[in-house]
Amino acid sequence: MQPQAFGGRTRGGPGSAKSAAFRYPVSIHRLVAPAAGSTVVVGAPHHPGGAAVHAQACPVTAFFEEFWKHMVETGEDTTVVIVGAGVAGLALGAFLLRNGIGCIILEKHSRAYVEKRQRAGTIDSFGVRMFRAWGLEEVLEGDPIPQAGGGFFIDGEELPVDWEDDDSESLFCPQQVLVRNLTDVFLRDGGDLRFEAADVSLEDIDGERPLVRYRDTNGSVEVLRCDFVAGCDGDRGVSRAAIPAAALTRYSYEYGYAWLSVLAEVPAHPSGMAIHSRGLAGVIPRGANASRLYLQCPIDDTLAQWPDERIWNELEARFGTPVATGPIADKRLVPLRSVVYSPMNHGRLYLLGDAAHIVPPMSAKGIHLALHDAEVFARAVIHRVRKGDSSLLDDYSSTCLRHVWNYQAFAAWITEIMHNVGDASYAGEFRKQIARAELERLFTSPTANRLFSEFSAGVN
Repeated sequence: MQPQAFGGRTRGGPGSAKSAAFRYPVSIHRLVAPAAGSTVVVGAPHHPGGAAVHAQACPVTAFFEEFWKHMVETGEDTTVVIVGAGVAGLALGAFLLRNGIGCIILEKHSRAYVEKRQRAGTIDSFGVRMFRAWGLEEVLEGDPIPQAGGGFFIDGEELPVDWEDDDSESLFCPQQVLVRNLTDVFLRDGGDLRFEAADVSLEDIDGERPLVRYRDTNGSVEVLRCDFVAGCDGDRGVSRAAIPAAALTRYSYEYGYAWLSVLAEVPAHPSGMAIHSRGLAGVIPRGANASRLYLQCPIDDTLAQWPDERIWNELEARFGTPVATGPIADKRLVPLRSVVYSPMNHGRLYLLGDAAHIVPPMSAKGIHLALHDAEVFARAVIHRVRKGDSSLLDDYSSTCLRHVWNYQAFAAWITEIMHNVGDASYAGEFRKQIARAELERLFTSPTANRLFSEFSAGVN
């Protein structure tokens, strides 16, 4: 039965003209509410004997849930449902909206939570140029900090680094700033973004018209029909979980150490990276009066082992110079790992960002890969809608995975160099000396430095 449009609420803006409410009409003349554990039948008089909807023993609650699900299906229709309002989901929504493609973004958290969620963030040259090409340069305005050359310290001595010839357009941009800017632009342009969407579930992803259910802030179950679902809800989201386990291959690597990641309310001084026999350390600006601190530590360490005083003492020891201290707002332990899921789509569900891959933070390529996925998928959907050609969608996974593996290789290489070069207790003295030779090559070989610069800028 084809859905029939009816007058009612729609939330689409200028970019979602296709959005329309739909209902599958049914004729229900008799509803028998059973006692718990009894057998129930829902019937219509013009069907002899009634139409059995749930002809088995079930509790009353389960009966009414099944009745609602199968007999009174209401909802809306759009081209793409995007699950997750992180960088990948919001960028994708902005790309589609500006090309007249209907989309709805669902986010399980509140807007306040999403915009304050602290995440690392470097927008490399690829990302900066991409936003400009899509007419979205304004999302880079405001708090983002032009990427200045931080210091590089080895065993307490600062290496001279010439940043004057660096033509990189990269920006230090706290992820919450980029998310806030993308949210503002998307909503200003009429985008449909629904926060606090609970109990999201995906159905019929192998069919022609997937269905997405969620519970809104009033507790009502909402249903969306779409052509495609973009799973942008991260490593622990519902999107990848909707794909049969047998249909996915997971590739992963554990590096064997962790980062203590600290958000401090203090200017980044000194800023940069430090290599020391006690392990790697980093101080990265996150605003005029905020910085993100990193300390390499054993993977089985606990936060209780890292009181504030120890953090400041350890940073000073690894940098070999006094560091600015101040209040610590947040700290967490992050095991370093690389993960890739293949393929990056199943039926009409497409995975983007952390839902499909994770890179260690040393590489600073999480946002890069999320934006690359969003752009590839957006172009594929636009091509399908405008020309009726699905070839780019068919190639989505292979196109993205080639890029993902290229940057996973870079991430693994730079992560192991930077961590093995200092503390030999993880990989041994031999690997430490190899790492030191590779690091020295970056400073002495123009060829090696150029390759490193290409990956850092995201243009390789």
